Amino acid sequence: MNKKIVSLLLVLCMMLSAFVVTASAEEKTVINVYRCTFNLANPDSDQVKKVEAAINEYIADKINVEITLTDIGSGEYTDKANLALANNEINLLWTASWESVIGTNDLVPANAVYDITDLLPGTALYESMAEGQWEATKYDGRNYFVPVYKDNVEGYDFMFRADLVEKYGWDVSSVEKLADLEPMLADAKAEGLKYPFLTQKTAMFYRWYIDSFDFFTADANTNFFAVDRATNEVVDTIQTPEYAEFCKLMGDWAEKGYISEDDATKVTTDTTTQTQDWAISWWTDIPVNAEANNRYGQDVVMQPATNRYAHSTSALGSCYAVTANSTEEQAKAAIDFLGLLYTDSKLADLYTFGIEGEDYNYDENGQVTDKGDKYNHSMWESASATIVTPEAGEPENKADLYIDFNGSAETSVAAGFRFDKSNVEAQYSACSNLFEQYGFALENGAVPADAVEDYIAQYQADLDGAGYQDVLAEFQSQYDAWKNA
Repeated sequence: MNKKIVSLLLVLCMMLSAFVVTASAEEKTVINVYRCTFNLANPDSDQVKKVEAAINEYIADKINVEITLTDIGSGEYTDKANLALANNEINLLWTASWESVIGTNDLVPANAVYDITDLLPGTALYESMAEGQWEATKYDGRNYFVPVYKDNVEGYDFMFRADLVEKYGWDVSSVEKLADLEPMLADAKAEGLKYPFLTQKTAMFYRWYIDSFDFFTADANTNFFAVDRATNEVVDTIQTPEYAEFCKLMGDWAEKGYISEDDATKVTTDTTTQTQDWAISWWTDIPVNAEANNRYGQDVVMQPATNRYAHSTSALGSCYAVTANSTEEQAKAAIDFLGLLYTDSKLADLYTFGIEGEDYNYDENGQVTDKGDKYNHSMWESASATIVTPEAGEPENKADLYIDFNGSAETSVAAGFRFDKSNVEAQYSACSNLFEQYGFALENGAVPADAVEDYIAQYQADLDGAGYQDVLAEFQSQYDAWKNA
């Protein structure tokens, strides 16, 4: 009898053990994912939840991860994501080197991101990209960010509405510098357009003058620090002839009605480019510039404005970060999710475009078309270019084009340098705050051309009062030590 009882107990123990193992295998680690929407002013929250449910259903038998997806329009993203980050409500955050407040250069010094260096090797995520991508995105030799594999070098184009190019016979190939646009802007004004030259409420000196300077802070708000490519020295850019030239041109164009005050007052939105209220704007150069046609819902024509450069933050123009408040289990789950996202085309399309038949369709060539207005993302802020299905009109060999594009860029003189602002953080922040008052206005035509020099002088005086010279000296010291090491 005792032997039977013992045997029964052993069987029960084995069954219980099997149940526990099965339950553990089925247990999902939940991670909160926050991402930004650029293609829609306001994403539809109900549709986002449908996409979330579809993602969780698809990944259920592949990884022990469940996501909670929050999608926020770009106009509110920084503020809302920053608040959620402060409240420890995020595990996986979309960010970028150029974002303010929650940008890559903000998160590392604030100890807000998880060091994933030791969690990456051997994972599907790590193997999805060349080792050089991981090296290029390190801070102090450690991995804190997962780059979206896209156009991971930086360069810019002039962008023209194709219908206007055809109507007026514009020879866009003749445009080599900003001033060359003026006859075309005169046509656009005569056309009665509200925005002949649309800056997209962006301070553009940082972009148009990338051939002259490496703006290594990756922050438009501190574009008064840069490395002069000709001398390989850290300089005060607002004291350069290039800055005065640019700001005077913007002021002149605004006075002529080529630039609307809406850009200077930030009335324009990220969807203004989807209207026919503008003629010429800017575009970040990518391997398949035809993507702009889909993004803006109309045909556009590109003309190179700058060369392309690989530099310290170019591979961080779109990336993900595991937040520091996450547990190791959640960090591993985030890496598992991204690993599947970067290697599984069906998941990548679902996460990028939404639900097939509702948010998009595939055409006869198997390419994405008919994107909707409830859930709509682009590859560059979603997943790897090697795995997201090309959109209609894009080349079938899009993945190869991206690999070639990244490999053909110039390497910047300051590539690899990252500034540690801890010794001058207060002064740096004070200077950054002054940019909104002075720099943004100067670069968006809010200052008349004949007042630019006086305005720049006052800008510099206020910067110096905020501790600018201390920061500049710290930049120069660190850069000299780095390049001479």
